[in-house]
Amino acid sequence: MMILGLLWPTFALVALVFVVWGTLFAQRMAHMRRRKPSLDDFASGEAARRYFQPVEMPANNLANLFELPVLYFALVPLLIVTGQAHLPQVVLAWLFVSLRAAHSDVHIVLKKVPLRFVLYLGSSAVLMAMWIGFFVDAVGMAGPLAQP
Repeated sequence: MMILGLLWPTFALVALVFVVWGTLFAQRMAHMRRRKPSLDDFASGEAARRYFQPVEMPANNLANLFELPVLYFALVPLLIVTGQAHLPQVVLAWLFVSLRAAHSDVHIVLKKVPLRFVLYLGSSAVLMAMWIGFFVDAVGMAGPLAQP
């Protein structure tokens, strides 16, 4: 079992979340220095979204990192506890995290929607493969069904 092998990409994904959060924080603070907000800019969620619209991409990406990646974060402890943290899952984990990092870069910096969509689909397919692999291994561990 490769527990550390599976934890390293998980640490990398956590680091990505904090990098995106830091980017969001820095861009919002710079925006607030350039354009001083009024009380009306924060009177409602919609008003705040309008105010921060010029720097919305990091916020959108941060929210996205708490959608499908939640399934990754749920899977990692299951793989470890069940002893299924093997090389194929580690390779898929690194591929998933790499695709998510590329997705974040394209989302925030390049802003190329077609490429971002391809990266999103790729990372989703890899995560699905991880879950299918875990399911197959779990069924295999269960052994034959009990006979009456």
